[in-house]
Amino acid sequence: MELLHKIALTLIPGIGDINGKRLVSYCGGLEAVFKEKKTALLKIPGIGPVTLKSILNKSVFVEAEKEVRFIEQFKIKSYFYLDENYPHRLKNCEDSPMMLYYKGNADLNEARIISVVGTRKVSAYGKRMCKEIIEDLKKSNVLIVSGLAYGVDTQAHKNAVAQALPTVGVLAHGLDRIYPAANRTLAGKMLKNGGLLTEFRSETKPDRENFPRRNRIVAGLSDAVLVIESAFKGGALITAEIANSYNRDVFAVPGRVADTYSEGCNFLVKTHRAALIQSAKDIQYILNWDVDEKNAQTQKRIFIDLKPEEQKIVDILKENEYLGIDQISIKASSPTSKVASTLLNLEFQGVVQCLPGKVFKLT
Repeated sequence: MELLHKIALTLIPGIGDINGKRLVSYCGGLEAVFKEKKTALLKIPGIGPVTLKSILNKSVFVEAEKEVRFIEQFKIKSYFYLDENYPHRLKNCEDSPMMLYYKGNADLNEARIISVVGTRKVSAYGKRMCKEIIEDLKKSNVLIVSGLAYGVDTQAHKNAVAQALPTVGVLAHGLDRIYPAANRTLAGKMLKNGGLLTEFRSETKPDRENFPRRNRIVAGLSDAVLVIESAFKGGALITAEIANSYNRDVFAVPGRVADTYSEGCNFLVKTHRAALIQSAKDIQYILNWDVDEKNAQTQKRIFIDLKPEEQKIVDILKENEYLGIDQISIKASSPTSKVASTLLNLEFQGVVQCLPGKVFKLT
């Protein structure tokens, strides 16, 4: 019943992700949205007469029931933005999808996630750099995310599969199809040690307007976005721009100034929108992944001298692994301001690490 309401909310015409979350918040719960009085709904910012009519139209439940049957038949995992297992990096992005559909076994909350994007017309140079970087990232146990499109996306997924690294393809359509069709075999291989993720219900076609929406998931799901090759205009630069707005690191592989599909990367570096990357070592250094196990163990010895309020937060993170500051505040029964101060002290001591999206984990 709850899943039905979750899907129904996403199917209401004119209700985007931001307004949908606002509805749930104002009404005090998911099912309450569909039971709220008309007068109360009209007082909610962003809700007008046309949108109100859509909310009251119960036909969305017919389509939602159809989607529930599809999910059950093909063993699709569904993540609603309020669910505990919703990808924590995405949860902290204001415009993240209310609902995600997932087929696969890779952990979407993996400790280290890199999104790899770029042109569909990847050159021999781009293929080589993509291959070398992903090969060298293997020792960092990274989850590779991309969009399963032609070009750089395909190269990223193929190289991840070859290195036995988990890789997730973010789709611009439903899970009842694969686009482009040429990547069906690759998608099948990815399901063995990775997965396919989308915000779109089944029977959704890969329409042009879906791809920019898909890009925000690619950006928000990861710690950083790596642009291998890109023209001055293209989806990769859109993804990089979104990543910057989410406070994610952005990396770009430079190219010759006369090469069309290096213009975008060179522009990102020149305008300080991305760090110049020559190898995986640059990524590991910037993201602090090159700290060896010995240093990590040394940091953990600091736990012995923690203050009571610090130890309380450490214990919470031991049980939950990744949490946002609001979630920590609730579990610790402590004001957000005090928790923020304590977390800052723990960061200085090297006990906790602040990940993109203001999510915290133990080092």
